[in-house]
Amino acid sequence: MAEIIHPPMDQLQDLEYCIDSNPPWAETILLAFQNYILMLGTSVMIPSVLVPAMGGSDGDKARVIQTLLFVAGINTLLQALFGTRLPAIVGGSFAYIIPIAYIINDSSLQRISNRHERFIQTMRAIQGALIVASSIQIILGYSQVWGLFSRFFSPLGMAPVVALVGLGLFQRGFPLYLKHVRPIRDVPIFERFPVLICVAIIWIYSLILTASGAYRDKPNATQLSCRTDRANLISTAPWFMFPYPLQWGPPTFSAGHSFAMMSAVLVSMVESTGAYKAASRLAIATPPPAYVLSRGIGWQGIGILLDGLFGTGTGSTVSVENVGLLGLSRVGSRRVVQLSAAFMIFFSILGKFGAVFASIPFPIFAALYCVLFGLVASVGLSFLQFTNMNCMRNLIIIGLSLFLGISIPQFFNEYWNLKHRGLVHTNAGWFNAFLNTVFLSPATVGLIVAVFLDNTLEVEKSKKDRGMPWWVKFRTFRGDNRNEEFYTLPFNLNRFFPPT
Repeated sequence: MAEIIHPPMDQLQDLEYCIDSNPPWAETILLAFQNYILMLGTSVMIPSVLVPAMGGSDGDKARVIQTLLFVAGINTLLQALFGTRLPAIVGGSFAYIIPIAYIINDSSLQRISNRHERFIQTMRAIQGALIVASSIQIILGYSQVWGLFSRFFSPLGMAPVVALVGLGLFQRGFPLYLKHVRPIRDVPIFERFPVLICVAIIWIYSLILTASGAYRDKPNATQLSCRTDRANLISTAPWFMFPYPLQWGPPTFSAGHSFAMMSAVLVSMVESTGAYKAASRLAIATPPPAYVLSRGIGWQGIGILLDGLFGTGTGSTVSVENVGLLGLSRVGSRRVVQLSAAFMIFFSILGKFGAVFASIPFPIFAALYCVLFGLVASVGLSFLQFTNMNCMRNLIIIGLSLFLGISIPQFFNEYWNLKHRGLVHTNAGWFNAFLNTVFLSPATVGLIVAVFLDNTLEVEKSKKDRGMPWWVKFRTFRGDNRNEEFYTLPFNLNRFFPPT
C-alpha cells in the first residue's frame, strides 16, 4: 500500500516557473502576448452581445472593446502589485450580463428612438450602476468582512466551488487537444505556447476559407462566427484612442439599476475567490490568507469602480481562462501577467493594431476554453486530497454541491435571454435580475450549498475529515513563512498596511 499512496501536497511540483520566477525575457514576452490573445476572447465576446442590444454601432463596439481592454490592463496591474499579488488577469465578466440586460430593457431607455442616443444613455446608466455597486465589494474587502467569512471555507467546501468556476462555463467550450509533438531544441514550445500556436494555425485557416468564399452561401450566424471580415472591428476602430473617465458623459443613477448590479458584484466575488484559490495552486504559492483575499476583493471593487468611470459596459472579475493557462503552459509567473497587462493597455491605445487581433473568430476561443476551463475544474477537485473521501458525509456534500451547482443554473438558464426576464419574473425588475443572476452562477450555488452543509453537519466531529488542519496554518502571515514570501506588498508598503 505504501507504494501506491500519494501524500497530499499543498503546492504543485511539476510547474516550470512559480509566482516569483522571472523567465528569460524572450519567453516572458511570448507568454505575456499569449495571455493577451486569450484575453481578447471575453473582451470581444461580451461587447459583441451587449453593444448592439444597447443600440450601438460597430464603431461604438470597437471603442467599448478598446476601453474594456485598457481598464482590464490597469486592473490587472493593480491586482498583481497591490491586491492578492497572484498572477491572475482581471477582465470582463459574463456575470454582469443579466443586470446589464435588465438596464438595456428599461422602458425609459427603450423609448429613445435614436439608436446612438439610446446607446449613450444606456451606457451612462450602466456606469452609474457599476459605480454604486462597486461600493459593496470595496466595503466587504477593505473591512476584512470577506476574509472573516472565508474562515468558514475548508478544502471540502472550496473543492466544488473552484471546480464549478470552470465547469460552470461548459456552454462556452469546444474540444481541442494537442500533444505528443516533439520539442524543438529542448524547448517545449507546444507545451509552453499552446494558445499562440493553435490560434495562429486556425486563424490562418479561417482567413483562407474566408478568402476562398467557403462561407459565401452559409447562414448569417455562421458567417458572423467563422468569417474573419464580419466583425467590422478593423474598419471601424480608430488608429489611436486613449480611453478616459466619463468619455460617454456623466453617469446616471437609479436605485433599481444599482440593486440589480449588486447581484453581479456578489457573484463575481464568489467566482474570483475560487479563481484566486486555483491561481495560487497553479503558481506554486500557498493558499491566500484571509487578509490577502480581502485585499484582493477590495482592489477588485476598485476595478469595478474604474469600469464604471471609464464605461467598459461590464464589470470585472478574475479571468478563468487565463488562470487555466497558468497550468497548461506550466508558468505561474507574476512578471508574465504584469507584462500581459502592459500589452492590453498598449494595444488598446493602438486601435487598428489591436483590432486585427480582436477580429479572431469566436470558435477558435471556444476550442481553447474547453481545455482551460476543464483544467481549472480539475484544480478544484485536487483540493479533495486534503479531505477524507472515505467519509459518507463528505461524499454527500461534494456530490450534492456539484450536482445542484450545475443543475440549478441550467434550469434558470432555460428561461432566460436578453429579451425576457428569466425564471424569476415579479413586477420588480431589479429583484428579478438579482435572483436570476445569483442562481445562474454555478460557483455561487455551489458555495451556498457546500459551505452551508460543511459548516452545519457534524462540524466538530469531522474537522480532520474536512481538511481543516491543512488550511488553518495559511490563514495568517504568521502561520507559514511562505505566505510572507508570496504575498508581501512591494515598495516596502507593508510598513503602512501591516498584514494581520
